[in-house]
Amino acid sequence: MLVLLLLLLAIAFSIGAIRARRMLTSAIWLAGVSALISIVFYLYGARQVAVIELSVGAGLVTVLFVFAISIAGDDPVDMKPVIPWPMFIGISILFVLLLGWFLLPASNNILALSGAESDLNDVLWHQRSLDVLVQVVLIFSGVLGLLGLLAEVKPPLEGSAAQEVVAERDRELQAMEGQLSGNEADLK
Repeated sequence: MLVLLLLLLAIAFSIGAIRARRMLTSAIWLAGVSALISIVFYLYGARQVAVIELSVGAGLVTVLFVFAISIAGDDPVDMKPVIPWPMFIGISILFVLLLGWFLLPASNNILALSGAESDLNDVLWHQRSLDVLVQVVLIFSGVLGLLGLLAEVKPPLEGSAAQEVVAERDRELQAMEGQLSGNEADLK
């Protein structure tokens, strides 16, 4: 039941990632999906996969998305849906039914782990918990470092780029006119 709840929550997060108007918000939703899926992997006994999904899916991919979004810009997007709503609802219901059909028989066997797997569990999550904490701190430090590196040094333009070019030309023209009027006064 817990796994089904986590998967439904992951589906809700993925819908949030799809429906987000800003790409940065979508990247945060996607990191939540990866974190929830890593919990599901952990509950099913795939401890190494869970750690890799958490560090790569929720960590590294999020850092790369934030880096790419900061370079490309984060403009809101208004798009129309690709598929019609009735088809979307039908596919979603079919997905949830298939997910429940595949998960319910397997949920009884989650807690039936062998001794070797629980030893690995103890090593990864109890003895090496400091490593996991350091990895999380490094991921967030990397995100903050990238944001600091990509921060704008000077403020953005006051107007559009075309207005700035026109204003610069006007200043140059006025300077040239001043020089010409000075030269004419010297000739007289």
